[in-house]
Amino acid sequence: MTRLFFVWGVMAMAAAEGLAQPADRTVLVVHGGAGAEPKDTITPAKEKAYRDGLERALQAGRAALLKPGGTSLDAVEAAIVVLEDDPLFNAGRGAVFNREGRNELNASIMDGQSRKAGAVAGVARIKNPIAAARAVMEKSPHVFLIGEGAERFARDRGIAMVSPLYFWTEFRWNELKAAEAKAAGIKTSAREADDVHFGTVGAVAIDAQGNLAAGTSTGGITYVMPGRVGDSPIIGAGTIADNASCAVSCTGVGELFIRHSVAHDISARIKYKGESANVAAQTVLDGLPKRDGGVGGIIVLDRHGAPAIVFNTNAMQRGAITQGGTVTTGIYEK
Repeated sequence: MTRLFFVWGVMAMAAAEGLAQPADRTVLVVHGGAGAEPKDTITPAKEKAYRDGLERALQAGRAALLKPGGTSLDAVEAAIVVLEDDPLFNAGRGAVFNREGRNELNASIMDGQSRKAGAVAGVARIKNPIAAARAVMEKSPHVFLIGEGAERFARDRGIAMVSPLYFWTEFRWNELKAAEAKAAGIKTSAREADDVHFGTVGAVAIDAQGNLAAGTSTGGITYVMPGRVGDSPIIGAGTIADNASCAVSCTGVGELFIRHSVAHDISARIKYKGESANVAAQTVLDGLPKRDGGVGGIIVLDRHGAPAIVFNTNAMQRGAITQGGTVTTGIYEK
């Protein structure tokens, strides 16, 4: 009996210090989009750059968790900010262009404890849309702001603003030119816009108090109609977090993920059917309409800290980190 009280006391002290999670427990999962250029054409240097970017995001998120009072929301925001700032990923700097040659950015974030959420869409001057989404959640009575109104709100709340030129990268501009050429019936060697590559980024996390959070950010789809919004900023479609079930971030054909309420469906299956995160995510993904090359991927972290990563494209840039700091990343391997 004395030993039992001693063990309980140690666990209570650890919880109070924010160290209750075992070192091997996954605390953060990120993704950098589903689909990628073929494995046999990507250079080792470029593949390493993607993996390095994912690891930087994971380390930033874990560092946020380890700070005194660090929360899952802090981890999700910190990880996504790193990916938004990395021009390799289609979110923030390095976002794709629409048919008018403009960047339209979208992001959302959700707190699993309170079930509060925030989102922005169609913005072009907010450096880190995920930060603006969190501000909408915490500093407004609303969930979703768009366009100029969202930008004005972010500026008034001290969120970093930039010129639209900040988001421009040569690689994404060349993708737009290739898409324009294809639409005109001209063949090009550049990667085309309809190649199966959904460059959204996202993160899901759990903190020492067991609170979940999820966030997603994207630049959308190359050569898309101006004003188009996919699933990334839509709660229940591309993002969800609920302490009673799980946290989810999606990447893929946004229209399908919206129509099928993918994130909510996964959460509901876990909450009401008791399915594991992996079974729920795989079942929902398998139930989506089929499309050559696949339709996307999903990351999940359930309320016990069990992760799941599923995708049906040729690849998915993703990674995970444990409480103890062990990092794993993947792109092509299942």
